[in-house]
Amino acid sequence: MLQVMNSNSWFPTLFDEFFNNDWMPKMKATAPAVNVKEDVKAYTMEVAAPGIKKEFCRINIDADGNLALAIENKLEHKEENKEDRKEHYLRREFCYSNYQQAFTLPDDVDKDHIAAKVEDGVLTITLPKVSKEEIKQAQRQIEIG
Repeated sequence: MLQVMNSNSWFPTLFDEFFNNDWMPKMKATAPAVNVKEDVKAYTMEVAAPGIKKEFCRINIDADGNLALAIENKLEHKEENKEDRKEHYLRREFCYSNYQQAFTLPDDVDKDHIAAKVEDGVLTITLPKVSKEEIKQAQRQIEIG
């Protein structure tokens, strides 16, 4: 039986050198996890956003009628004199990146009453539903003249 991949160390190195470079910065970025729940009254989106404040989040309805979500890192990087500090980082891996995504909304979402909040590292977006009767009333036949 022929092995497709073996445990040689050249493959991960070659893979990392090819994809993890300045030409492809998006390969390093990850999107936050998103949960979507539904009940009879609303859809609820939960976006994992640990450490993000509400001031860093933007939510709007774009020109196509989609829900546009943007989370921007606005952390300030301060220069400090090493001698004035009692401690300093030897290694620093915390990294925050910007995120944007548009979500297609179902037809039964009441776009005028969408609400959002940030609490305990989770951005919660509530998308209330409109009744089936309201959807039917919004639909109409166009007369051709």
